[in-house]
This record gives sequence, C-alpha cells and structure tokens, in this order.
Amino acid sequence: MIKWLNKLFSRTKTADNTDYMKKFLIVGLGNIGAEYVNTRHNIGFKIVDFLAKKEGIPFETVKLGALAEYKLKGRTFLLLKPNTYMNLSGKSVKYWMDKENIPLENIMIITDDLNLSFGTIRIRKKGSDGGHNGLKNIHAILNTTDYTRFRFGISDEFKKGKQVDYVLGEWDEEEKTKLPERLELASEIIKSFGTAGLENTMTAFNGK
Repeated sequence: MIKWLNKLFSRTKTADNTDYMKKFLIVGLGNIGAEYVNTRHNIGFKIVDFLAKKEGIPFETVKLGALAEYKLKGRTFLLLKPNTYMNLSGKSVKYWMDKENIPLENIMIITDDLNLSFGTIRIRKKGSDGGHNGLKNIHAILNTTDYTRFRFGISDEFKKGKQVDYVLGEWDEEEKTKLPERLELASEIIKSFGTAGLENTMTAFNGK
C-alpha cells in the first residue's frame, strides 16, 4: 500500500512539474489610457494585443492588469498588460508570476528600445535595464535581471531634449506602414519562446 501511494505521489509530482514548466508569462509593457495606445512606448501592449486578436483570444481585466490566455502545442501563454503604468510594472509582473507559479526562465518582458533602429529585434536572457523605467522597476521588484527581455527598436530620431515627446509620440506614417509585418514577426517570437526554447529563438530571430 505504501509503495503504491509513493508511486502515485511520484507520478503526480512529475505531472505538476511538467505543467509548471509549460506555462509562460509574456508581459507587454506600456501605459494605460487612450492617449497612449498608438505611442512608441506602448509597443509591448501592441505586440500582445496583436497576438491575442490574431488568435481570437479576449483580454480580461484582472488584478493589476489585463490578461489573455493562449494555448499552443501543450503550452499555456499568459499574455499580460500591466495597468500600473510603466514605472511600476514590476508589481504586476511579480503578482502574476507568483499567482500562476511561473518560473523566472518562463517569463518574457517586451519593451521598446531607443538604441535599436525601428523594428529591429533583440532577445536576451538577461542584462541591464538600458535606461528603461519599466525594466528598472521590474529589476527592483524581482531583485534580479535574469529573465528574458524582448526589445523592439523604435530608433532615436529625435532632437536634443525631445526624447520624452518622441517616446510618447505616435508612429509616423512610414512606421505605421511597416508595423504589421513586424508585429507578425513578434507574435512568432512569442510562440517560439514557449515551443522551441530561448536559445533557438535567439538564433532564429535576433537581428531580424
């Protein structure tokens, strides 16, 4: 009887661990409010919105954000848009990471990046915040930089002293034309992260 119980416990534990490793938290950073919807700083929101719309998945208002659940090849992707505003993003990330029991290696944070030309992709397993206030707060709350960040280039085509206006400004006409193709690519990156793994995803998509 004891042997049977031990065997059953072992199987349950393995199944739980497997489920634990197949759940991913994909966080698109941005600011809430209609005035921010089409701004460069909200590319994180735009990317997860694009994937959810493409797959016909609704976002639901939840504690500290909006959440959509997407399933693919046995994986569960939780698409999160924090409602804490950019500078306090870490609070939402930590809450949902703990609530859903998602390991650090299964978290991807999507941000804009001034240091990359428009639409350029850079995926890294860890690194600095690069001056990004959302990442700064996430680093402070999680007390680590060891999580995947997906940076989407917005370029730095602004005059001296106009950085804030540029980042919080809307896409120009040329960028709007090119965005759909880049959003499609971004959605494939998210899927690859969960199904093919980080290393394969970096190899396949970095620099594209």
